[in-house]
Amino acid sequence: MELAYIPSPSSGVLYLGPVPLRGYAFCIIIGVFVAVWLGNKRWVARGGRAGTVADIAVWAVPFGLIGGRLYHVITDYQLYFSEGRDWVDSFKIWEGGLGIWGAIALGALGAWIGCRRRGIPLPAYADAIAPGIALAQAIGRWGNWFNQELYGRPTDLPWALEITSSADGREPGTYHPTFLYESLWCVGVALLVIWADRRFELGHGRAFALYVAGYCAGRFWIEYMRVDEAHHILGLRLNNWTAVLVFLLAVLYMVLSARKRPGREDVVEPGASGGEDGAEAEAEAGSDGAEAVEKDEESAPSLKKDSSDSGGSEGSEGSESKDKDGAGSAKKG
Repeated sequence: MELAYIPSPSSGVLYLGPVPLRGYAFCIIIGVFVAVWLGNKRWVARGGRAGTVADIAVWAVPFGLIGGRLYHVITDYQLYFSEGRDWVDSFKIWEGGLGIWGAIALGALGAWIGCRRRGIPLPAYADAIAPGIALAQAIGRWGNWFNQELYGRPTDLPWALEITSSADGREPGTYHPTFLYESLWCVGVALLVIWADRRFELGHGRAFALYVAGYCAGRFWIEYMRVDEAHHILGLRLNNWTAVLVFLLAVLYMVLSARKRPGREDVVEPGASGGEDGAEAEAEAGSDGAEAVEKDEESAPSLKKDSSDSGGSEGSEGSESKDKDGAGSAKKG
């Protein structure tokens, strides 16, 4: 008999009057807000404008949700298109089923569109948002807890997860809380990226690549513990192979990027860094120019006066000389 375990919620939906608040969707929304909040702080610290991260997220988030759902439906098509299943359920995203691989891939496409519209390099944006994405995943995994899904093998450990639902082939019992393992792992990845970015000043997409590699390392062993239905290749689950492949690509990118483009971008958002300094410089230049004009105007009358005085003196000297010459000639005559 288990002395302790993590209880599962009796329902994944909380009703606020007639409005249903689904735990899975709520976790995703909170995760998005946290990712944008942290990404904005990191972006501003790199010299970007406040609000840019949110503006690009307007493109990235919808693309990511679509990509995550597409990956899940394609890789687990039997859940929606096999005999006795209703294909309409493939659109019920609130019931769970988002593949992180598809979410990142298509979300990156959306982010690229947003960055291109603003003239921002995608790698710099990805570096800023990377730890926020990891925290968003950590929060989003609790949506699986609300839905009583994606748990591991049976166990009697004190932190075992109690499954009470028998729907869709579930067997009530206590299992490894793989959702919790992945949530804690993602928090660790976020902290790792933040530390490494401060320590080594990662740039040109390497902070994002570190996040990807770190997540894949954890996803491999956590995926290996899961018991939900999945396609297998050579004895390993499909997501295990995906984690290995993406991990290798991320590490390769970090190595090649460090050799080709060491250091960090000097400017992440054109027109943002030094914008206020530039305006102040222009204002100072304008004031200096105005002062110069005023000085020129003040000196102009004095120059005219000097010229008139010199002209007058020369005239008087000339008349005096003429008078003297006339007087001399009169004496001679």
